[in-house]
Amino acid sequence: MTDVWKPSVTVAAIIEHEGRFLLIEEATSDGIRINQPAGHLDPNESLVQAVVRETLEEAAYDFTPTALVGMYMARYVSARTGEAVTYLRFAFCGDLGRQHDQPLDHGILRTLWMSRDELAACPERHRSPQVLLCIDDYLRGQRAPLAMLNTHPSACGVENVS
Repeated sequence: MTDVWKPSVTVAAIIEHEGRFLLIEEATSDGIRINQPAGHLDPNESLVQAVVRETLEEAAYDFTPTALVGMYMARYVSARTGEAVTYLRFAFCGDLGRQHDQPLDHGILRTLWMSRDELAACPERHRSPQVLLCIDDYLRGQRAPLAMLNTHPSACGVENVS
């Protein structure tokens, strides 16, 4: 049997309100970092379901994605294992909903709202270069319809493939 290379699929929510972006501050192996509400795609969920879940877990807000801002590929060396990891990030913009009174996900210290310029002024605190890149793409008006994702109805279930 041959080893199959599999990138890590992640999602991120780009949420703007009055010129500021919803971000989270999180404890990582590299210290405290800033990121969008973001995380990994779980088994049996769609990309849209993942970004809705991650926004609720990390920022305690409901989120309704309306468009895909971009798809990003990046390779990093894991601080934990020393191995190269490839990430495929799907960034979504959309509508912010109700805030919930619930604890934030493990490792999330707090939410914060920052302007693009405030975020650009502290690149050493970004979880990755994709944090600012996604916001810049959003501000340029880059959007693709969610239908572009072509999620097959069985994508969130198990189907036999020959």
